[in-house]
Amino acid sequence: MAYQIITDGSCDLGQEIPQKAGLKVVPFYVTFDGKTYKKEIEEIGVREFYQQMVDNPKQFPKSSLPSVQDYVEAFTPYVKEGKNIICLCITVKFSGSYNSAKTAAESLKEEYPDVKIEVVDTTVNTVLQGILALEAVRMQQAGFSFEETLAEIERIKATGRIIFTVGNYEYLIHGGRIGKVMGNAASTLGIKPLIMLREGEIFPTGITRSRKKAMKRLIEQAKEHFTKIGESPDDYRIVVGYGYDYEEAVAFRDELLASIKTYSDCDSIDLYQIGATIGVHTGPYPIGLALIRKYDK
Repeated sequence: MAYQIITDGSCDLGQEIPQKAGLKVVPFYVTFDGKTYKKEIEEIGVREFYQQMVDNPKQFPKSSLPSVQDYVEAFTPYVKEGKNIICLCITVKFSGSYNSAKTAAESLKEEYPDVKIEVVDTTVNTVLQGILALEAVRMQQAGFSFEETLAEIERIKATGRIIFTVGNYEYLIHGGRIGKVMGNAASTLGIKPLIMLREGEIFPTGITRSRKKAMKRLIEQAKEHFTKIGESPDDYRIVVGYGYDYEEAVAFRDELLASIKTYSDCDSIDLYQIGATIGVHTGPYPIGLALIRKYDK
């Protein structure tokens, strides 16, 4: 039976990539005033979102997860066609999007008992979730069955990592992602944090005294990661994720690629803009890299 791959707006793939890949994206919402919520990309562009943050540094936007009804509306056209669904959701450690999708799936089972809807906690987010979803599309295009694709997603998702830094600690403090005491002390000292996401949670991996040193250290940490696991970047999909500053992201990508070329045959790294779902927690200046094993390596 044919199946459709769906993911939530945390995937940060923009508009064109999902359209070309045949991916359905269920957007998150974002608000700057706590009252008016807009669907990301559909009602507020990512660039517009970051510009508002840059122009209003003391304003802390919030994101809101897709509702059960949003998922019902996303699933319904496919189940009516008799298609099974694989729905890839942001880590449950960060959002209840998975729970909304599960509830929607359960509500549709009564009316469409022959259709399977599997909701997956990807244990990842942002551009890492995006490249996991694109790997799932590659599996589908290679002729993998519904069950085979689910099994491969489970196998490779644990290999995913995000290694990143942010402009300052303010948004992480405000969003409850980091302790206030530590954050305030670091902000006072002007320290730049180094952070890793693995298995659904974020962990501090070091600090530096400047943005430039932070980005240099991220590149070193990427090499250390591959050395530690004893694997080659050639077997991984690697992308750079960034927020507001495109030029900085291009320079960082070029430096990262130059480094990776010294210990692999990797010849390109894509650039993806981190969206509002994660941007509300990182502020306008997140930058880093995401990597995940290719399913066929």
